[in-house]
Amino acid sequence: MDWTVYVDQFDQRTGRLDGPGGYSALVALGKGGVKPERDKREGDGATPLGTYQFRRALFRPDRMEPPLVSLPLYPIAPDMAWCDDPEHAAYNQQVRLPFGPSHESLWREDHLYDLMMVISHNDEPVVPHLGSAIFVHCAYPDYRPTDGCVALLRSDLTRFMRAIGPRDQIIIKQD
Repeated sequence: MDWTVYVDQFDQRTGRLDGPGGYSALVALGKGGVKPERDKREGDGATPLGTYQFRRALFRPDRMEPPLVSLPLYPIAPDMAWCDDPEHAAYNQQVRLPFGPSHESLWREDHLYDLMMVISHNDEPVVPHLGSAIFVHCAYPDYRPTDGCVALLRSDLTRFMRAIGPRDQIIIKQD
């Protein structure tokens, strides 16, 4: 099944996720708006337009019980991170700390990654500089823009994860 993020025509930093069974939820998008996937660049803050597969789900076991999801599910540990150094061989891949090159910790204090999904942006193959760490994760209550991810309120994300299947995909598009 397809789940579609429709970018707001007046503010590209927000949108709506619609799916089967009448599912609908507000989303926060990148502070840099949206860009076609081929134009996405590391650090531009844009959410890439395109169609993506769900790779896996992760959760903070110290903050919540394992969610119901049909994707492979993994607990986040304090030593987990994501490489965002386009010059490193592990670019756009999960890594273990300590890790010297530029990276983003998955063990965050702000609760954004308490529950998250990895999507297939720039992963087969990984192309340096085309963007890394594009996830579906928890949003701030005010839907503050992300660094390029799709973010939903935790309650909406939990409901979304419960509804998706292992072959489902997310489409991020402008009307």
